[in-house]
Formats: sequence, structure tokens, C-alpha cells
Amino acid sequence: DVYKRQLWQEYRAEMAVAALRKVLPVYARVVRVGTDGTPQETQIPAEEVVPGDVLVLTEGEHIPADARVVEEHGLRINHAVLTGDAVPMRKTAEASLIEGITELERPNLVFAGTSVVSGSGRAVVFATGMSTQLGRIARLSQAIKEPPSAIYQDIYRLTRILAAVAITAGLAAFLVGISDIGMSAADAFLFAIGIMVAVTPEGLLPTVTLSLAMAVQRLARLGVLVKKPAVVDTLGKTSVLCIDKSGTLTQNRMTACRAWVGGQQFAFDTADDPGGPFSPACPFSATGDLAALLVAAERCNNSRLVPPSPGRPMWGYLGDQTEAALRVLALRGCLDVEVLERTYPRVHELPFDARRKRMTTIHRDGASSTTPGALIAFVKGAPREVLQCCTHILINGTVQPLDHALRAEILAVTDEYARNALRVLALARRTLDDPAVPRAGTYTPEWIERDLTFLGLVAMTDPPRPEVAGAVQKCHDAGIRLVMVTGDYGLTAESLARRVGIIPATARPRIVNGADMDSMSDAELRALLESMDTLSPIIFARMAPEHKLRLVAAFQSLGEVVTVIGDGVNDAPALRKSDVGIAMGVSGAYVAREAADIILTNDNFAAIVEAIAEGRAVYDNIRKFITYILISNVPEVVPFALRALLRIPLALTVPQILAVDLGTDLLPALALSTEAPELDVMQHPPRRRRSLLLDRSLALRVLGLGAVETALCYAGFLWVFHAAGYTDLRSFPPVDLLPFSARLMSREGTVYALATTVFHAGLVTAQVGSVLACRRMTTEDVGSWIRNRALRVGIAVEILLILLLIYFPPLAVLFEHQPLPWWWWGGLILYAPALYGLHWLFRAVFVARKRREVG
Repeated sequence: DVYKRQLWQEYRAEMAVAALRKVLPVYARVVRVGTDGTPQETQIPAEEVVPGDVLVLTEGEHIPADARVVEEHGLRINHAVLTGDAVPMRKTAEASLIEGITELERPNLVFAGTSVVSGSGRAVVFATGMSTQLGRIARLSQAIKEPPSAIYQDIYRLTRILAAVAITAGLAAFLVGISDIGMSAADAFLFAIGIMVAVTPEGLLPTVTLSLAMAVQRLARLGVLVKKPAVVDTLGKTSVLCIDKSGTLTQNRMTACRAWVGGQQFAFDTADDPGGPFSPACPFSATGDLAALLVAAERCNNSRLVPPSPGRPMWGYLGDQTEAALRVLALRGCLDVEVLERTYPRVHELPFDARRKRMTTIHRDGASSTTPGALIAFVKGAPREVLQCCTHILINGTVQPLDHALRAEILAVTDEYARNALRVLALARRTLDDPAVPRAGTYTPEWIERDLTFLGLVAMTDPPRPEVAGAVQKCHDAGIRLVMVTGDYGLTAESLARRVGIIPATARPRIVNGADMDSMSDAELRALLESMDTLSPIIFARMAPEHKLRLVAAFQSLGEVVTVIGDGVNDAPALRKSDVGIAMGVSGAYVAREAADIILTNDNFAAIVEAIAEGRAVYDNIRKFITYILISNVPEVVPFALRALLRIPLALTVPQILAVDLGTDLLPALALSTEAPELDVMQHPPRRRRSLLLDRSLALRVLGLGAVETALCYAGFLWVFHAAGYTDLRSFPPVDLLPFSARLMSREGTVYALATTVFHAGLVTAQVGSVLACRRMTTEDVGSWIRNRALRVGIAVEILLILLLIYFPPLAVLFEHQPLPWWWWGGLILYAPALYGLHWLFRAVFVARKRREVG
């Protein structure tokens, strides 16, 4: 098992690294000195890029190495592969003087594995291969070693305990048999073997394997692909669920949903169109002020929609998804893009700048009849930055002065949208009718972006997955702590967390970013995590891969069982470090899927809750099996103890014990592994990391039901002797030491064979009641056992088998049975309801105690 586990770990590490390699481009464009001594642009294999090379960055290309930007023209980079943030970052050639930001946040650095969304530029390589940010993720993934599965650790621990008990009891029985009872060495040895067989649960390992396999099959039907069955049990112990935001809680697509124009609010349907999220459906007609807003949104835009193709049934986009959302909104408002192209041809662009927080495009105004050939500028950007450049506003088709009241209203609407986790953009325009229009090469933001006419606001959302809110509530009910860990900004993450219910409305969360975590020691981080509660949650924002890895390790050091859900390359180390890693199968990166233990093939977040319920059910089913087996072990062991202590005949022979453990008990025990989760499986807190399969409550249950079962079996055993006239069993001849054929030569031997047969038959019928009692540990679904086909078959086979063992002569001789009169079964059948009724009594006491603890 150690070698298998090591091989699996190495394989997963290799697959994760191989997947990371696929993120890198195959070729790169660089500037190198040619044979004539002049710099020349050339294309080389990506693996030949070295520090000092000058990369040529153009739209749509992947970046092969970490580099420092030295020249840029509207350069924007998609960092989602490293940070999970879907919003592209603006890159500049100027070094940032801001302190307390991570390397990934620096605006003058680009990184391997990311891609150019728009613009162009050049950058000098300073790190390649494993020295890059992407390489560091690979190194972190390779360095993580996975511990053995918790369930098998529990099984090994329980097996060692039971083996020690069996060996000790067997040795004691052997010594007592020789010294006190006067057995021969051979008989004493068989006596000891019987004790050891009675104590050992032979079907434990196959039952665990079957239970896990059945759970894996059920989860596969829900779209949950489990790589290793043992992970299902660990998932059931989850106490902390670390959730990424983009692509995990959200659909990872920006959609325009609200607008404010001329003092009016507009709401747009964000439901997916059958053609895909970027389908140019036309559900409304934009007129008046709204049409002017959408014209500006469509013209001040560099994105491009990609129609469906035979290999891709959905619409897609190229460029910034925020701009794509604006273009889709314009198309949904029935604007004709071809007409706009002819009416407002582009003349110049002032790219988005992080300092200005605005983007401007300049067009020839073909719609103006008063000033033919005039130019018009469309501006979009952050509301406050655009608003400060505006002096007028468009209301009902009329340009009016923008007074303080309107400014306050616009800012209030902006804040309202932001509080609802919406990304807000403002749009404005200006007609450049000055006769002294400068040449295109002399356009400046200072000259263009002034005296603007405010057109309105557009609010966009990355909508949460529809199933998230319900799944989050179920996690809260199950006592699972939900922790948002994202590469996005903290306020955006907080707003989304409130929307889906991760953070209660009355809670005041603390936002911890990557720079904050860098300044904390491990002890301070653990103290911070211990201080978390429902009313003081913590959101971890702007997290780099090493931050996520450290956070998982800190939770684990506090005894928590951590499950991480992610979809990006940046999540890979945390997915491998966690107790259970879950990756999105549709939107998730290949690297994340390789590093994870579980893949959601349909990206359904609610399936995670079902998987946790299945994990808890697996553990419960294993406990049910252990309970059922150990209950029967009590009446199997007690006869040997009473034989040694009271010198009465042995009530159960070794062959009969084997018939119970490997015959009649086997199928009902296996049927317990197919039980569905209990009704309240997600209504109680997760079990502790170090919880034991055989704990105090299970031991008391086993001893209680086992003692009653033993008493019932001995009642039938003693009744046979009493009916035959034997009242003092201590003076009964030692016929149990004789071979079965010799035993039947005397009346005493025949009576003894009948008594052991009654004991064995009573044990089997009592186990029918026991298996019904074990199938529900905390709740009761009366009659639901009828719907468990495996249990019905198991009970039927159990009864049929005991009848064959008693009434089929070859088997009766092999297992030392005498045929029983049929009317005796009337009393034996009552053993089952007696055990089942006692279970109800124990359950009532258990529920009452739980209610007192809760109260």
C-alpha cells in the first residue's frame, strides 16, 4: 500500500507539471541581434527563450516567460490563469511605487502562461522555466506529499486492535482449555481458534471497499468524478470549505444587467440565451437616451463576438469580457453594428490607463447634419473619474447642465450598484466641433476628456451559479465553515459572499489580502483563523498560489479537514495540499483537474453538498457494518468464556461460527454498505479529524444489543436441555469434546446437537432484527428497508442458508446440526422483533440525550 500510494503521488505530480507545460506557448516572438549586427524580430521555440530576450507582445498571444514591460500601447493582460481574476490588468512601462502589493499585482510585469487581451508592447525576460510564477506553482505542486487515506488509517487501527484482542483471547482460551478444562492440546488449539475467529470481522475490508465503490457510482451519476474511492470518506469529514470566487461561485461571464440613464433605471434580463451567453438576441428596442448610451458602449469598444461554428455551438468573444458584455447589450438593444460602423468610423483611440481609469475612442460623426465632418469622442471608465470630466448630462434627448444634485444622484446609484456586487462603468461623449481640431498624432487626454456630456451608467454582474445559495445554506446547516479565498478584490468578493449567503447580512467581515498574509507569522495566522466565527468571518483576497497553500496548511494544523474548490492553475498547489481537492470539469483548467481528487463534470456547485452527504453516509455505513458484525461477535465469544468459567457445554461450535461470519452474516452486512444517507446526515457538525470508528457510543450499542442477543440465544439453548430433563449443565457429560459422529451415538450427544442448532438458528434470526436496527443510527424511516433491494436479498439468503445448513444432510453433518421440529421456529422468529424493538428503545434514549445537549 505504501508503494502504491507513492506511485500514485508521483503520477499526479507528473501529470500536474505536464498540464502546466501545456499552458505555455510553443513559439515566442523575440528581438535578437541578427547576423548583420542589427536587432531583428524573429520567432523561436518557447523553450529557447532566455533571460535578457526582448519579447514582442501582440493581442491574442501567450507569454512564454516572466518579463518586465519596457514599451506598451494599450497593453492589457489576462492573469486569470495565475490569480483567477477574470478582469484583464492594464500594463505600463513605468515601475509602480505602491508598497504592500504582490509581484503579480505590479503593473510593469508580465508572467508566463498569461495572455495578451488587447494592445501591444515589448518586455525584457527576467525569469524562465521553474523560476517563473508558473514554475513556482509547479514546484509547489511537486513538493506536496499526500498522507494515507483517513478511512484506511481508521480501518488499520481498528484491525490492529481487534487482532490484538483476538490473539490475547485465543492464547488465554488455549491455556485455560489445557490447564482448567483438561482438553487435549489439539482440542484446546481448536478452542482458541474458535475464539479468534469469533472476534475477527472477516468481511470488514471488502465491505469498506464495496461501500466506497457504491458511493463513487452514485456520485458519478450526479456529475462528481472521484479519482480515488477513499477520498469520499475524507470529504465527509470536511469541516472547512475553501472556495474560489470566479468560475466556482460565479459563472465566469460578465453580463450587463442594470443601467441608469437620464434619471431612469433600466433592468435587463441576464438569463442565458439558447445560443450561449454572448448570443446577439434582440429582446428590447433601445430608443432615446438609452440608445445614445448603447451607441457609446458599442463604439468605445475593442472586443469582438465570435459566432457559433460546427466545432463550437456557443457564441464566444475576443478581448475584454467587460467590453464584450457592453457589445452584447448594444446588440440586444437592436442596434445595427454595420450601420454604426458606417456612421461613426473610428479615427483614434486613447487606451485605458490605470491612472485616468478611462478609455476614449474618437470617431467621425456621420450622424451630425449641422457640422459635417465633425468628430465625436466616446468615453467610458470608472464612474467617479468620468463624472469629474463631465459638465453636462443628456436627459430626454436634451443636453442640460450637470448640477450638484444630479452628481449626488449618480454617485448614490453607483454606490447602490457596487453594494450589490455589480461592476459599474460610466459613459460619456463630446462633440469635437472646434475648428482647430489637432492632427490625430497630437490627441491628448487633457484636450479630449473635458467638457463631457454624461450619458449614463451600466452595471454588470458575473452572476453566481443558480445552485450556489441553496448549497451554501446546506453547508451552514452541516456545520461546515465556508471560507472565500480568491485572487479578486476584497470588496467584490465580500459583496458576492453576502449575495450567496456565505456571509450573514449582520456580519462584519475582515478582508485579508496577500500582502497582509506575508506580514503574518504562522502563529499569527493560526490565531487569526481561530478567531473566525459566524459574525466575524474573514475573506482572503488577492491570494497568490503560495498564500492559498499556506492557508490550507494553517487550517490543517488546527485539526480541520480542509476541502478546496478551484478552477485555475493558481489553485493547483492548494488543491493538492488540501485533504480533498475539487476542480471544475468544464470551466476548470487542465492543471487544476490533474491536481484535484474530485472533478465536477458539470460544474454544479450543489453536487459538492451531495458528495459531502455521500461521504458522511459512507462512514455511517461502515460503522453500521462494524456494529452489526460486532453484535454477533458477542454471542460467538460468550459461549467460550462460559465454557471456561462455568464448565458448561459449548453453545456454539467453531464450524457454526464460521457459518455465521462467512455465510449468513455476509450479505446483510454488505447490504448495509448500500444504505442511502440518513435523513439528518447534513444536520449535524462534521466529525473530528481524529475520530475513531469504534468509539464509546458504538461500543455501548454493541455491548447492549449483543448482550440481549446472547441472552435470547442462551434462552433457547437452555430450554432444549430443560425440555430433555437436564437441569444442571455443569454435570453434563463433556460431549462437546467428541467428534460429531461419535456425539450422536448417545442421547446426551443428540440433545447437545439440538441445543447448539437452536443457539445457531436463534443467532441468525436475531441478526435479522439486528441488521434492521443497524441500518438507521440516528433517524428512522419506517419501512424504507423494503426499498433497499440488497437488504431484502441479504435477509432472504440469510434465512435460506440457515435452513440449508440445518435440513440439508451433507451440510448439517459438516456444521454439526440436528434437524429442528418446525414448530420450534415460532419461538425463534420472535428474536428478530425483540432486537429491533430494543433498538427503538436505545434510539429514543439517544435522541433524548441529544436534545438535552442541544438545549
